[in-house]
Formats: sequence, structure tokens, C-alpha cells
Amino acid sequence: MSSTSRPADKLLLLDSASLYFRAFFGVPDQRDSADEHPTNALRGFLDMIATLVNAHRPTHLVACWDDDWRPQFRVDLIPTYKTHRLTEGSDVVEESPDDLTPQVPLIRDALAALGIPRLGAPGFEADDVIGTLVERHRGSMAIDVVTGDRDLLQLIDDAHRVRVLYTGKGGVREPDIGTQAYLQEKYAVPDGDAYADMSILRGDTSDGLPGVKGIGYKTAAQLIAAYGSLAGLRKAVADGDPAIKGARRTHLEAASAYLDVAPRVVRVARDAPVADVDITLPTAVADTRLLSELASTYGVTNPINRVLAALQIP
Repeated sequence: MSSTSRPADKLLLLDSASLYFRAFFGVPDQRDSADEHPTNALRGFLDMIATLVNAHRPTHLVACWDDDWRPQFRVDLIPTYKTHRLTEGSDVVEESPDDLTPQVPLIRDALAALGIPRLGAPGFEADDVIGTLVERHRGSMAIDVVTGDRDLLQLIDDAHRVRVLYTGKGGVREPDIGTQAYLQEKYAVPDGDAYADMSILRGDTSDGLPGVKGIGYKTAAQLIAAYGSLAGLRKAVADGDPAIKGARRTHLEAASAYLDVAPRVVRVARDAPVADVDITLPTAVADTRLLSELASTYGVTNPINRVLAALQIP
């Protein structure tokens, strides 16, 4: 269970796969031979944790995990959901670089040895774990979500001190600080809910979400601004609002079945079965033997020491 919070408390939620994929592609492979075990994602992920803890000084920290990267409840609603990421010939296995796959268990072990909570939920994505933890702790402490996935901008909520540190451009060292002002400036939407509605209208080909034909970010934002929400827009279409006419009306009507189900696919869950554990920053190594084995076997002593220094663990 989580400890009693104080006004100065801050929870840092890591979108783990987003970060270790970025580490894999951004950190050089230092092996002398292909026979050696790859470690660049592990090294990079540990360095990211050290950087983030040093920069943002959280009191609470969770590495959020994809127990199911393509949940069945989303596939049932929109069968094309994330189909392009499937390994050829499989309808369940996510495509992953050969040299990244064997590093993921090492990342799990490193988190366990360091005592950093790693939380997932059966049948749910890391996004849903993050959404659930935001719901659980918002208002009791400031929350920073670290991700390279724009979908999580829907969680931005100034009133409850929920920000998104978006790493898509500047990485963990210079992330975009996602607040409602950021959403307004960059996407012309006022808050996280409006961002989600805009995303539904626009769609996302990288996630297999078709969106509404002819509607991009700008038009979607204008429609949300005019009608207040996706629900308001759909009511206006159903009521025959004369301002919605021609091809736009045709496309919105044609997308009715998609718009019926898309909110349940695009919006993150807020009630996933995420364990309630102590998420305070670790003050001691949880498994000294495992951490020592990782350091010596895979040559990651320096990244581990940087995390320990950031956590202020002697």
C-alpha cells in the first residue's frame, strides 16, 4: 500500500516500454562481438531513471508495465487495433528487435533488485496502469507521467497537478512539459479530456485507429471547441445542426459505428486491477546479490551506481 502523502510529495510514473524502446534505439551497442549479450536498452533505461530522479526529485516512483500490450477488449471493439505491430504469422506477439527482447528480463530484474515497484495488470496496457494510478493518487500528490506516447496527454489535469513529461522529441533530459497551457498552445484544446476527443476524431494509423475521414488535428480541435466535446458534436450531427453539412456531415455519419466504440479504445482505463503496494522511493537495495550479479555479468556497474546515487542509496 502507498504511504500517507504530504503536499510536497511527487509521484513519477514511467511508461517503461516507451522508455526502453527509446533507450534501445538511442544508446550505442558497445559489444565487441555478436556473441555477447546486448545491454544498450538496459544501460539506457537505468540512465533514464537516474536522470529523471535527479531532475524531478520524486518521493514516489513506479515503473508501469505492459502485461498485455494489445488487450482483447480493445481488439474486440476495433479489430485493427495495433495489428501493424504484430509479429508476422502471429495474432498475439508484438514485433520487437531481436537484440531488445533478451534485455527486457534484465530490466525487470534490475527494477526488482533496486526495489523500484514494477506494476502491470492482467489484460491491460501500461497506459491503463498509469491511468489507474493517476486516478488513485491525483489530488493527494503531484504526478508526472514520463512517456513518448502522445496518447497519455489525455491525462493532463492542472487542477489535480497531473503533468505529462513527453519524451518524443527531447528525451528524458529535455522533455516537453505537458500542462493544459501546452495542450492549448500545441493542439488548440483546453484539457486532457478534449485532447482524447480530438484524438478519437483524428484517429491514429500507428495504432490502427481509422478516425473520421477528412478530419485531422486542426479540424478535430475546431469541432471540439465549437461543440464542447465529442458527445456534443455527435449530438449536433444527430440533431441535424445546419452548420455541419456536405462532406463533413457525410463523413461523420459514416464513422458512426467507429465513434460508438473508439472512446473505450482510446481512453485509458482508470480502474485496472493494479496492486496497491508501497510506491515510495526505495531507501535501500532490495536484492544486493541480484544487483551485484547484473552489474558483474552484464557490465552495467556504472549505470546502476548512477541510479543508486540518484536515489541517495549508499
